[in-house]
Formats: sequence, C-alpha cells, structure tokens
Amino acid sequence: MNNIITGKNLIKIFGKGNEQAKILNEVNVDIAKGEFVAVMGPSGSGKSTLLFVLSGMDELTSGSVKFGDTELSKLRENKLADIRRTQMGFIFQQPTMLKNLNLLDNILLPSATEGKKDKAKLTRKAKTLMKKTGLDGLESRDTSEVSGGQLQRAGICRALMNSPKILFADEPTGALNSKSAEEIMGLLVDINKEGTAILLVTHDPKVAAKADRVLFMKDGNIAAELMLQKFNGRDMEERREKVLTRMAAAGI
Repeated sequence: MNNIITGKNLIKIFGKGNEQAKILNEVNVDIAKGEFVAVMGPSGSGKSTLLFVLSGMDELTSGSVKFGDTELSKLRENKLADIRRTQMGFIFQQPTMLKNLNLLDNILLPSATEGKKDKAKLTRKAKTLMKKTGLDGLESRDTSEVSGGQLQRAGICRALMNSPKILFADEPTGALNSKSAEEIMGLLVDINKEGTAILLVTHDPKVAAKADRVLFMKDGNIAAELMLQKFNGRDMEERREKVLTRMAAAGI
C-alpha cells in the first residue's frame, strides 16, 4: 500500500541554549493511503507536535516529511499552504469559527479563494455535507446558536470541502460530552471508510480503539504500536482493552 505521509528521522527542538527541549527525537512514521492512525501519549510526549510537522503546519529542526512524492520541507510557504488547503483537512478540539458568519458561510470559508469555482456548486456541496453530518436545516444559524457537537460537525464539513486526501484531527472529541464524542467518531469512521486517510491525536482509549493502528508516544519517541482491524462496531470493548493493555506495557 502506498504511503500518503512518510516522516523520516523527525527531530523538533523548542527553545535555545539551556532552555532547549527535544520534543521529537528521530521519529520515523508513515501513513498509508486510506489508513486511520491514532496517536496517544501523555501531555508533552510529542503527539500534537508530530501532527503539526507531518502536516507542514510546523517546521522541523531536522528530518524530512513527504506527502506522497512531495517533500514538504523543500516547498515555499505559498506552495505548502496550497497543499494544506487543497489536499489536507484539519479538525481541532475547538473549531475556529467566525462569529459574524453563519454555519454555512463558515463551512464555505476554505473555498473562498477558489474564484474559478462555481459558488452555487460549492454551496450545494456544503449543504450535502451538512445533511450527511446531521446539520440539515441549520445553515443560517449563528455559531452561538448551536451546540459544541454541532460546531464540531460544521468543522468536519469545512475540512471536507476540498475533498482532502487526509484529515488531521487534534483531540477532536476533547471538548465534547460522551454522546457527541461518539457521534463525531462515527462520522470520522464513515469518512475513513470512504477512502480518506486520518491521523488523529487523542487521550481517549475508546476514541483510539476505532483506528486501524495506534501509535503510543513517550518522551518524543514512538514507544509502541498496536495494529487493529478495520472498525466494524461489534468489538468495541475488546479493542479498547487492547489499547489499554498496550498503553500499560509501554508505561504510558
């Protein structure tokens, strides 16, 4: 299976002199096309930093990241931004929405620079995504008039507007109640089944258990790895126990 992301000898150092901290310590990682990978680890282990450098949102101190056959570190910022905008999607713990725009316009925002595209076509796509994610009928709602779970759904719609090859999700369920978190994970599993790769950072073993593969980070390294089959919804507790067992074995 071809890789969509390949990271080699990834080093990330923050600070200078005596204040230096090596957050990533020669990490090697790859993500196959269509794969769902979860990253777990304690605070400060480097899991979010790994997501940021693999997506080109943060610069490496040394090492290389390839997106397909393209080495991200060799690109100028405008070219890198183009790849992030057109081929990657991003979902964060707190969706960043503009308060002066309604839900539909916030979802359309990433496509605002696509002047050559038919706005009516983009609007139809946004509405289709909203219907698919349970937001049908909320197009004109202000961001203050919907729940946290609905805002996160809108963030997922926005991330999918340009049909990305991979979604980067940093604690996407961290600010949600258990019911909303379960619904969001159900959406991500469905999106992955349709062929979009996902790299997801989480503290929650139940969330990680829905991935194909779980990476466990500790002190800037990948301390352990767990392979899981495609999630079918019937063996959730067994998968969660496997995650917890591997976490304990890795000392996490």
